[in-house]
Amino acid sequence: MITFFWIALFIIFYTFFGYGILLFFLVRLKKIFKKPFNFQNNVPLPSVSLLIAAYNEADIIEQKIVNCLSLDYPKHLLKVIFITDGSSDDTPQLISKYTEVKLLHQNQRSGKMAAIKRAMPFVDTEITVFTDANTFLNASAITELVKHYQNDKVGAVAGEKRILVAEQADASAAGEGFYWKYESALKNWDYQLYSNVGAAGELFSIKTALYTPVESDTIVDDHMIAMRIAEKGYIIAYEPKAYALESASANSAEELKRKIRIAAGGIQSIFRLKKAANPFRNPILTFQYVSHRVLRWTITPWLMIAVFFANISICLQHPNLELYQVLLALQILFYLAAAVGAVLESKAIKIKLLFVPFYFCMMNYATIAGTIRYFKGQQSAAWEKSKRRTN
Repeated sequence: MITFFWIALFIIFYTFFGYGILLFFLVRLKKIFKKPFNFQNNVPLPSVSLLIAAYNEADIIEQKIVNCLSLDYPKHLLKVIFITDGSSDDTPQLISKYTEVKLLHQNQRSGKMAAIKRAMPFVDTEITVFTDANTFLNASAITELVKHYQNDKVGAVAGEKRILVAEQADASAAGEGFYWKYESALKNWDYQLYSNVGAAGELFSIKTALYTPVESDTIVDDHMIAMRIAEKGYIIAYEPKAYALESASANSAEELKRKIRIAAGGIQSIFRLKKAANPFRNPILTFQYVSHRVLRWTITPWLMIAVFFANISICLQHPNLELYQVLLALQILFYLAAAVGAVLESKAIKIKLLFVPFYFCMMNYATIAGTIRYFKGQQSAAWEKSKRRTN
């Protein structure tokens, strides 16, 4: 039991903190022996299609269109395409007012991946950029993304997701903002070491010629599209100067719903990305993929439960081992802080010290719930519009 406890505790620590620490030092070691890629100025820009799948986004879609049309990229090299499959509000009608963009609409709703697959035959540009309808890009986003394609080894480029967090934010908003700052640092280090291991749908791009259609029932389409390119031997770059701004989830319930869906999609992707998990094909990619993604989506949340009960068992069997009593007390204190944070958030009482433990526990609960939902076949590929904050 003691051996299991320490092995499980090590895996938990490695998953959430140890990999980041190791990555930090590996990147600095690499810089001693290899200089980063040197981008050239005045290189001809590639043609780009900006692809946006939108479902019932009437309240924000015109702001998104204006944002797309105001991007600092040559207009003759940029095509903007909206896909509104299944939208039952005024989203298609509002888009149709803008002649500068192309609208693809059908009444049937089959999911985001099906919508993207339907749209890709209309893409005839060198680069395809994907972005969500409820996010806003900085003016130089596309320019910053496409510069990475000067490196022939790059097949996809992930932008940065930034969460708008107000001072009076509750646990879901503040926790989400903190999480994405940490994730952004890991993605940056992943790329500096070798490659990212996925991309967020808020903003990423690919070489159009490398696009491989993925299954229409894919839940996390952005991750799968990028990783299929990585499986071909190409690098997924990361560019923090290209970012998508998004409001935080409206509340913890909405954030939990989103996280459960992502977790279900994560399990699905693990079964389908067999090449990425094969260390004999690309050992560095597999190391990054397992460390950054697979552990989080599989055993680590379950090990957190196992470690807690193993700790109780050890304390009962060996009451004189004070170290385990201290560790159990710390675990109880952490989970109590998360529980208090949940109660206070439901009463709109905001104590920032409790944001992180509450969000951390919610995130791992979502992983477990998403896994169960996936194996029960209860997670649809049709994307669900999450409620976001309006201020």
